[in-house]
Amino acid sequence: MKDFFDLASQRYSCRKFSDKPVEDEKIQKILEAGRLAPTAKNGQPQFIYVVKSAEMREKLKDVSPCTFDAPVIFVMCGDVNDCWHDPYTGRPRAEMDVSIITTHMMLEAADLGLGSTWVCMANPHKLHTMLDMPEKHYPYCILPVGYPADDAEPSERHTLRKEVSEFTKEV
Repeated sequence: MKDFFDLASQRYSCRKFSDKPVEDEKIQKILEAGRLAPTAKNGQPQFIYVVKSAEMREKLKDVSPCTFDAPVIFVMCGDVNDCWHDPYTGRPRAEMDVSIITTHMMLEAADLGLGSTWVCMANPHKLHTMLDMPEKHYPYCILPVGYPADDAEPSERHTLRKEVSEFTKEV
């Protein structure tokens, strides 16, 4: 396992994948990382569609222009009925939980030598229909995963980061 800061700094949004399939063992490790992620009150409102078939991955291109021909695409959903609701605002927190789970999965993919990119630009209505989702599953994002292509590289903006002092205030 890599040092966390090495892993976090080396991981980038991969937008170009090789056609090498991702081994089922690695897919299971990625899913296990999501299972271990913390959720509000341990509600675990996630439901993940694992898209591997070439036919379904091709159909997903109609849902999002950002599948990047990845060999595996996780469709990250949450159940807004079966999640913790903030008592101060009444808002369901499934989206926050799914975000934490997606982050765990993304970092595990990187630790396994795989690339990924978090994609929020996907039509949720088309996803519902295409994957025959129950109404309670809301797709928050997709996570294309695979082996980076030989010429894959981070975007030029990848290393642009604010200084810690720009986003913190000690009180």
